[in-house]
Amino acid sequence: MKKVESIIFVCLGNICRSPIAEGIAKREVSKRGLDIKIASAGTGDWHIGEAPCENSIRIAKEKGVDISHQRAHQITANALQQYDRVIALDDSNLTNIKKVGSSNLSKLGSYGFNNEDVPDPFFFPGFEGFEKVYNMIEVCVCNLLDELKD
Repeated sequence: MKKVESIIFVCLGNICRSPIAEGIAKREVSKRGLDIKIASAGTGDWHIGEAPCENSIRIAKEKGVDISHQRAHQITANALQQYDRVIALDDSNLTNIKKVGSSNLSKLGSYGFNNEDVPDPFFFPGFEGFEKVYNMIEVCVCNLLDELKD
């Protein structure tokens, strides 16, 4: 199997879930001394150029991860070819990425949550959805990186 040198996390708008995944993965890659390029993007174009949403920035900051500098990008077929691993945050994103075309595609929830979708925190009441989503993403990202070092 080819050594993984790059990973991109993909959700819908690239303002809540995938920026959190990018931030956690960058922290963990650094902590583990790995040399892996990490990025994130969205399948939609609604938020291109925007910072992550306020609650995503807040929960990440509370957990010691700064994602405030990130800006939303839309995934393209060309960008997909630049990454060894493409990680979708839910089934809808997985389907959309398949339409654009990608190999080495998997779902983040398959790394510790029985292939569950990482839910969109905007559909939870208040701030608690962001805490739940952060914790799920953190477990899955750590498990993904553990798998890659084997």
